Amino acid sequence: MDKKVIDKKDVEYLGNLARISLSEDEKEKLYADLEKILGYVSQLEKVDTENVEPTYHVLPVKNVFRKDKVKESFSKEEILKNATERKGDFFKVPKII
Repeated sequence: MDKKVIDKKDVEYLGNLARISLSEDEKEKLYADLEKILGYVSQLEKVDTENVEPTYHVLPVKNVFRKDKVKESFSKEEILKNATERKGDFFKVPKII
């Protein structure tokens, strides 16, 4: 790798942000892992993207919504006749705390 992208102080800082305590061995392993990951990602800086259009989605996306159609629905009574318990025009359910 050409340049250091992260140092051990950054690993400690990330541990503090995540509210986790890291042993020295864990810090070393995390440091090594992050170095590899960030080094790999930094290879993207070398890719020539001069003639590449920005992409927001890999597939062509179009609006798949349909128009709303007003149609007849069930009456309140038809729906509430299936309720095991009801209170007025509402389903009665057990209280959950």
